[in-house]
Amino acid sequence: MLRRVLTRIRDNVRNHRYIVTSHGRKEMNDDELSIFDLEHVILTGEIVERQRDRATLELKYRVEGESLDGELLEVVVKISSTGMLVILTVYKL
Repeated sequence: MLRRVLTRIRDNVRNHRYIVTSHGRKEMNDDELSIFDLEHVILTGEIVERQRDRATLELKYRVEGESLDGELLEVVVKISSTGMLVILTVYKL
């Protein structure tokens, strides 16, 4: 099941069907990461955990992988009700 979800997440990135939250952008800026680093993590990384949001009951996924420079990063994403990928946060591990 996670393989299908990861494929859907990657398809959204390839088709530029994603948004980055303001929190995600702040974290990227704080860690000096580019949108290309974020995309690379998703396109080459793996889902390490599925979580359920306590308030909304939405599923979100922790994707772990490497930046373009080889740094280990984690991206937390969810798929919205419209099918758009939402990047909740990204950070260095």
